[in-house]
Amino acid sequence: MSEPARTYNQAHVPRKYVKGRRRVSVYISWSYPGEANRDVTGMDNRYSTMTEVRRVLWPDYETPRFADPLQFQQGITGSLELFFWAWVRFQQVVQEATGHGVPVFQRVDQAGFRLPLDERVLADADTLLIFGLDHMVTEQEASTEEIEAVRDFLQREGTCVIIGPHHDVGASPELQERAMEYAHHGDALVPRQQRFGRYTRSLMQGLGIPVENRYGLRPAVVGASRRIAPLTVLRDLDTRGWLAGVTNFNFHQHLPHYAVTGEATGAIHVLARQPIDMSRPHPFTLAGNPEFNALVWMPPRGDRGGDVLVADSTVFSTLFGHDESLERFWRNIATAN
Repeated sequence: MSEPARTYNQAHVPRKYVKGRRRVSVYISWSYPGEANRDVTGMDNRYSTMTEVRRVLWPDYETPRFADPLQFQQGITGSLELFFWAWVRFQQVVQEATGHGVPVFQRVDQAGFRLPLDERVLADADTLLIFGLDHMVTEQEASTEEIEAVRDFLQREGTCVIIGPHHDVGASPELQERAMEYAHHGDALVPRQQRFGRYTRSLMQGLGIPVENRYGLRPAVVGASRRIAPLTVLRDLDTRGWLAGVTNFNFHQHLPHYAVTGEATGAIHVLARQPIDMSRPHPFTLAGNPEFNALVWMPPRGDRGGDVLVADSTVFSTLFGHDESLERFWRNIATAN
């Protein structure tokens, strides 16, 4: 079967509200040019080039579709495009569940169009996923106007914001500690320092969401496979059923720990923790932590009528595998009442 025709260079057409059919949108916090134009001679805080991906994962991307420079970009842009490939299945699942397409917005896109989070993104959405995939060195930061726009959005009953700052590897000034983190996750494509999420951090701080992304932790697996170990789900706290029928997410070698930094009892719940691969030392495990926080929920409270979830963007990608459990999580989000 041939692939559907793809379009580009189109303005977003707002979706009409239909009761019972949630409108889901994705907002990527990066500046695409800011990431693509990073100096490839620099070792840290940049995405891999496609050539580096092919070399490390050889022969997974040796088909002409990814290896032919006349068909696929071979620099950092090629790696960025892999992200878009891997979000397609999530978009399909949500569209099947809601009847609405899932637009993917970027803070600054390939063509240089800058799109802050404002009514152009928020007005026709009920659920907004914000993927914190900006390297901190690109200095993306939520403005006061953006924070207030999201705050207003969340005052609308039934809305939901899912925020996912990606990992923060190598934050320590100690090089030996960075070396330990690198050996722990074991991904040759991730440098000794790779810090993500300045935009989402600033947004969460402005909204009073007491969560911070820390580290990049390698999940435990089942036996000798690469199948990720089941989540520890606190089902008594999951009164909305976000994780109903969900046992696991997908395996990614370096996932963030979502540390809860505030003490607002009852206002924030850790719904799922992920067991860590304890065979590889890491400062976090050496401090006595066998699991990290994988999903955090802030139910509606006060004048906030919407839900807030904190979950990593890799959970919505097939780049690192997917299964029935993961797609059940996507459907739970798409059909939340």
